[in-house]
Order: sequence, then C-alpha cells, then structure tokens
Amino acid sequence: MADLDDIIRLAGINEFKGFQPYNIENISITGTEKRKIEKEKNIKPGDKEWFKLWFSLPGMTGANFRGRKK
Repeated sequence: MADLDDIIRLAGINEFKGFQPYNIENISITGTEKRKIEKEKNIKPGDKEWFKLWFSLPGMTGANFRGRKK
C-alpha cells in the first residue's frame, strides 16, 4: 500500500494547492490573426507551415511561427 500512497502523493491527488488563475482566450481574435498571417505569407491549408501556424502552442511551449523561408 505504501507504493500506492507514494503514487497518489506524487500525482498531487487530494492536495489542494489553492485556486489557479486561468486565462480565457478569445478564439475569434486568435483565428483572425492566424488567417491574416496565412494570407500575408501565402500559406495554404495542409502545408508544413500551415500546421506549424495553427498547431503551435506559444503559451505552453514558447513556439513562435516565423513563416516561410524565401
């Protein structure tokens, strides 16, 4: 049972650490910005750059889209 207790403790289950603030992101604004970048850089859906633009997670990974290299 000690192993199970360690797993529960390490997973943070049943430990209240206070309320965590969360940011509400307006997906309309984000989508509009990405579509504008798409048009400026002439990126088509399905391109490698398109996936980087739409599926990078700057808030989590710090990844920034730079666009195509010419």
